[in-house]
Amino acid sequence: MYDRGLSVLEEYDLEVKSTGRGRGALICRAQEKTVLLREYEGSPRKLECQAELLTLVEQAGEILTDLPLKNKEGCYITYDKENVPYVVKQWYEGRECDTQSVKDIRRSVAALASLHNTMKMPVREHYIRESLITEYERHNRELRKIRKFVCGKQKKNAFERRYLDSISCFLWQGEEALRKLEASSYRKLRKESLEEGYVCHGEFNQHNVLFLSEQTAVVNFEQWNYDVPVSDLYQFMRKILEKHNWDLDIGRQMLDAYDAVRPLSQEELENLRIRFFYPEKYWKLSNYYYTHSKVWISQKNLEKLEKLIEQYDKWRRFAENLSF
Repeated sequence: MYDRGLSVLEEYDLEVKSTGRGRGALICRAQEKTVLLREYEGSPRKLECQAELLTLVEQAGEILTDLPLKNKEGCYITYDKENVPYVVKQWYEGRECDTQSVKDIRRSVAALASLHNTMKMPVREHYIRESLITEYERHNRELRKIRKFVCGKQKKNAFERRYLDSISCFLWQGEEALRKLEASSYRKLRKESLEEGYVCHGEFNQHNVLFLSEQTAVVNFEQWNYDVPVSDLYQFMRKILEKHNWDLDIGRQMLDAYDAVRPLSQEELENLRIRFFYPEKYWKLSNYYYTHSKVWISQKNLEKLEKLIEQYDKWRRFAENLSF
């Protein structure tokens, strides 16, 4: 598919020496640099804003990014002969963050903090992420709806039986997290973050952090949005901690690494704790079950549910005790 798009490289000042597939795209090695060629499905306006954002990061000189490149006509999107849109971005052939290496984890979190120190732009209303209060309200409604659906089934499979065994505890967690959020300083924190123009990566995970010998690159900013910076920190920490059975020491090390580069306020730390209190992974699994085939449930999804139930106590203790 991407071989067809090679013709668009003629619109760039690049002399490509070799190509290879990677990350659902084509990695092109030119004499001057390595670039990534990919079909583009977003809006031209958001890509322009993304380029503006990444230019700010590049100018700060601490973190490398996959900055979109302009073609000879000064545009970020180039169309091939079949009118398929493509984007060409800077690229780096480094290694991904190893989620089993505390050193890599700390380095990734420090890179995120550095990004948050830099990523500020005038707010474009269209790219503001919805309020966390609205999100939790919607997710809790969905959990209640799914519980009602499963209860009403005549014949229940193994997944559904275990789901009904566990839903009360997890739904209580969701409703309690919402109560905590509404009683917290979240509204003030969000208002201040938007006034300052804070931008989040939107999908900061181990796959989007590349380590070069001396430098760190962060890539795939397509989900960027205006939000409270701890939203990114929470997403990264949650995915790492699920793999480490909610190890409190690793959680504290991540907080230390972030705080050393961008100090966390008490309001941000409070919001981070509340985010951890919400059963997000349980909601995601529930939503996947409800929106996909409910007749046949894979063994893998049952195993995921069992693991969430197994980790319930450690997860709760982590949320209650998270601090520096």
